[in-house]
Amino acid sequence: MSFSATEEFDERPRTTPAVQWLIWINILVYLLQVTLVGTPDMERWLGFEAHDLARLQSLWTILTYMFVHASLWHLAGNMVMLWVFGPRVERAWGSGAFVRYYLLCGLGGWLAHLLIARDYTLVGASAAIYGVMLAYAVRWPDDEFQLWFVVPVQAKWLVAGCVAIDVVLGASSLDGGAGGVAHFAHLGGLLAGWLYLHTPPAGLDLLRSPRVSSAPDVPDEPPRAVPRALPRQPRETRDRHDTDEIVAKSKAAVAKRPAPAPAPRAVPRGRRGDDINALLDKISRHGLDSLTSDERRLLEEASRRLRGSE
Repeated sequence: MSFSATEEFDERPRTTPAVQWLIWINILVYLLQVTLVGTPDMERWLGFEAHDLARLQSLWTILTYMFVHASLWHLAGNMVMLWVFGPRVERAWGSGAFVRYYLLCGLGGWLAHLLIARDYTLVGASAAIYGVMLAYAVRWPDDEFQLWFVVPVQAKWLVAGCVAIDVVLGASSLDGGAGGVAHFAHLGGLLAGWLYLHTPPAGLDLLRSPRVSSAPDVPDEPPRAVPRALPRQPRETRDRHDTDEIVAKSKAAVAKRPAPAPAPRAVPRGRRGDDINALLDKISRHGLDSLTSDERRLLEEASRRLRGSE
């Protein structure tokens, strides 16, 4: 079976820390089993046997059984499945949550074996692996795998097929499963994983999306009103407004009746626009008091004409 789903973490190593440690522990136990200890003694020391439940030995074999395997193919099959399904689940949950879930599913397999098929020694990580497969299928149900490198199958249907096979083969032989395979332990791991994933609050939190923003949780500022821009006035209106303001200031200055300034040179009457501009220039240079009575009258007439044209 090959993995062909789109990976979210392409820049990261394929194997995650917890998955890597679990694989190495299982391999190390198997190497000790085939070199120094022997398979019968290793299964007797670390495998779970229901008839030894009252002995102190059974206290640790409840957990250690899932690190012992009956054969090389048994070990290789479980480790490949852990390598395929485990890293993405661990990245989504974190190493601590992943290991706790892994062990919980293993305990679910032990309990199912104890209640249904307790007449043989239980070894293997299959119950925990089935729980990891279930977590993957629940989280990413539409990811595709190439079964035997040929048949494309989605994760949800792959797990559903495994469940169906274990139900049929387990029911056909209640004395340990067909071919010595602990099918009820597999189903026990699946059931434990399903219950945990649907038990609030911890389990349901693990089903949420892993893509969480790293930005701090800072409350948003209240919206501020944006001032509405006033409509832009036409140039002629602005010019009239400026002229009226100048005329108003001129009248206010005339009301003060300051001392008359020396009569300046008379401004020639030409075009009225030029006269007004000359008067405005004179006001800006010498002040409003420098205007003569004729010049002020001319300025007032210009202001009245502008008002009358509105």
